[in-house]
Amino acid sequence: MEKPAIAGGTPVRDTKLNYGHQYIDEADIKAVTQVLQSECLTCGPKVNELEKRLCALTGAKYAVACSNGTAALHIAAMAAGLKKGDEVITTPITFAASANCALYCEARPVFADIYSDTYNIDPKSVREKITDHTKAVVAVDYTGQAAELDELLALCHEKGIVLIEDGAHSIGTKYKGKFVGSIADMTTFSFHPVKTVTGGEGGAVLTNREDLYQKLLLYRSHGITKNQAFFEQESHGPWYHEQIDLGFNYRITDIQCALVLSQLDKLEQFSARRREIVKRYNDAFIQMPELFVQREIPESDTTRHLYILRINPELLTIDRKGFFEAMGAENICCNVHYIPVYYHPYYQKLGYRPGLCPNAEKLYQEMMSLPLYYSLTDKDVDDVIMAVKKIVTYYKK
Repeated sequence: MEKPAIAGGTPVRDTKLNYGHQYIDEADIKAVTQVLQSECLTCGPKVNELEKRLCALTGAKYAVACSNGTAALHIAAMAAGLKKGDEVITTPITFAASANCALYCEARPVFADIYSDTYNIDPKSVREKITDHTKAVVAVDYTGQAAELDELLALCHEKGIVLIEDGAHSIGTKYKGKFVGSIADMTTFSFHPVKTVTGGEGGAVLTNREDLYQKLLLYRSHGITKNQAFFEQESHGPWYHEQIDLGFNYRITDIQCALVLSQLDKLEQFSARRREIVKRYNDAFIQMPELFVQREIPESDTTRHLYILRINPELLTIDRKGFFEAMGAENICCNVHYIPVYYHPYYQKLGYRPGLCPNAEKLYQEMMSLPLYYSLTDKDVDDVIMAVKKIVTYYKK
């Protein structure tokens, strides 16, 4: 049975408010319908159109669209040449795919700690974790805020390491005036429905390096090429193609690409509304010592994917689990992003144990994600703020 609102009072809302939700308008529906009525549902012109659009948006030279954000990370890891015995450094405060992409290549994930105030990976911790086996760093733009890309890129290039930026949260974000996607050796995007723009599913890898681009194309589609420059045998005729490596079927459909293209038309307004909501949350919570507000670095002009509410357990008589449940009783649905990756049973079976990243583990104990998406109304935002303040007031020491 669901817990009642605080002290048996009336919840701030009569209906449930989701923590995330896609926004689909008539233009999106029309774009998808046009593809459904066309000759090509997949492997058609919309894939190339989306890739060109992503390059135009970010300034990257090359883009490879694929089936989802996890596939994007996998082919990026493959393009980086990861293999058994290699190590990949990443953050534990992320979706498991950021680390799993190393395991897919039989490499070993190594977890670096985060900053205690921005929650992004700490380059100093990355440097401490580098060994002779380190071949890549997967830096996550957590909540949409860019990681410290200049410092990470300089470190990686100093050590001969590939920097893969997991930009699943950060499409539309700029770092020092440059769009995410044009900075790291490779940057991955996700178009899952809770992200800023969606294709239902879908992902992409962006790069400025042609050698990586050619590998990404190959690994996206079974390791098969029709490019005669890469043929290892004499062509049999116009139909001829060769499998020259072992890849995967990570192709994206024209249906998904059409939806992403239509969504990208609204990226600026999506970003602006998300910034408005973040500002309203920050203004409401920053003066409350019972709560921590995520610090934003000035280098990042952020399109925020997540809003993290972090409680101060020293000033409240309720823990994060209790706060989460109390928000639910107020009909505000929250989430937690994320359980540290190495807490998961699969990673425990691989020998990982708690204690690896103290800042990340402390954050996990104190945080939850509040609702943040384009279609939230001002009344919805007011309800979230009211619920948080109500709980803090009731449980403050």
